[in-house]
Amino acid sequence: MALIRLAALAAAGAIGYRYFEKLRGKQHAAFASGQGGGENFAQVRDSGPSSMADKPQRKWTEVDEESDQSFPASDPPANY
Repeated sequence: MALIRLAALAAAGAIGYRYFEKLRGKQHAAFASGQGGGENFAQVRDSGPSSMADKPQRKWTEVDEESDQSFPASDPPANY
């Protein structure tokens, strides 16, 4: 009986793992929930902390905001 329970638990775990991997594959790492999509490999997220997947640890300064807005350009903001 214990072997049947173990097999059922393993099957449930495998199904759950596949489900969560499928969901995780749809979310892009740097994008906030609901942003980023499609198959384009060169996607750029919107600027600002509200568009980030992980919220910043501290309050953003003006330089932080301008630096984020200038990405993916190679030039820094004018007042940096």
